[in-house]
Amino acid sequence: MNLKTLLLILNLLFSFCAFSQNTYVFLGSYNRDKSAEAIQIYQLDTLNGKLTKVTSAKNIINPSYLTVSPNGKYVYACTDTKTPNAGSVSSFEFNPENKTLTFLNSQRSGGENPVYVSVHKNGKWLANANYTEGSVSVYPLLENGKIDSIVQNFQYMDGSTHKERQTRSHVHSAVFSPECDFLFLPDLGADKIRCYAFDSNLKKPLVETQNPFTKTDLEAGPRHFTFHPNQKFGYCIEEMAGQISVYKYENGILNKIQRIATHPDNIKEGFESSDIHISPDGKFLYATNRGKENNIAIFSIDENGLLKNIGYQSTLGKHPRIFAIDESGKFLVATNVTTGNVIVFKRDLKTGLLKKTGKQIKMENVSCVQIKKI
Repeated sequence: MNLKTLLLILNLLFSFCAFSQNTYVFLGSYNRDKSAEAIQIYQLDTLNGKLTKVTSAKNIINPSYLTVSPNGKYVYACTDTKTPNAGSVSSFEFNPENKTLTFLNSQRSGGENPVYVSVHKNGKWLANANYTEGSVSVYPLLENGKIDSIVQNFQYMDGSTHKERQTRSHVHSAVFSPECDFLFLPDLGADKIRCYAFDSNLKKPLVETQNPFTKTDLEAGPRHFTFHPNQKFGYCIEEMAGQISVYKYENGILNKIQRIATHPDNIKEGFESSDIHISPDGKFLYATNRGKENNIAIFSIDENGLLKNIGYQSTLGKHPRIFAIDESGKFLVATNVTTGNVIVFKRDLKTGLLKKTGKQIKMENVSCVQIKKI
């Protein structure tokens, strides 16, 4: 091997290794201690699944849910969650080169206990779901990453049939459609998946539709929602019933085609199903169960969007609230709130099954994870 060939190989190897290091894991937590690192950011080595700490942020109360802007420059968080007469959304600037996460600003959430934030694909809008008071808020995002004042806030009062948990609306997430032309709001308290058209050219982008909601089964407790990569199907995890409802999707309309349990037949109650995501190739769906199970249910997805359970994987901790899959589809990262640990699983791309890899990360009350290649 001559020197020129050797240098070429070394250069390619260096480029490959560098490429594997530009994926970041963003962790949020329930933490009322302002001296604690309530948001932490790690680098994910997409060759071996190793996590290396990059930076963190303090002086934040309960940044329980995070999302990252499309360009990876900004982090948005639900803050002051589970705090009476409070609730806010906050923005931060992430600089991977300087290894810094800088607080930018906060705005009131428009309702108590914000639990979910989503960013429009154009990076110009933020949508926030408030659980306790059952509302959705929308904010413009400024070019410097700061959150502008609320331009819309809709609150709902209707509940459903469960006498303790469904006395009123509890909006649990705010999810944009694949083209970001609709916003879906799973409402645990009302057993509805609410829907608005979203016109990003308007000053008030939420527009009422002729089909303002899809009714779920009674006492289902719809929580989180995701779309298939082919944009033809939507999947809603139902916290109270421990089920996943599968919908055929077209132009803001959901039509249910399947409902399947997230748990084995021997589990009859106490489901606490929480989060749901699909692998980038669209072949597998994953759903977390808290409560008695503390696991990830794994499903294959057929060409018609229907699910078949193929196994379960313990999250190796208690109360797995949120998990995420990296853009390559090679790794799944799960957070366990009660045990305060973060586990990286390697995905078998053919079977969809999971296997723990690398060392776990300890973070008190860790509640959320997002993964972004920058």
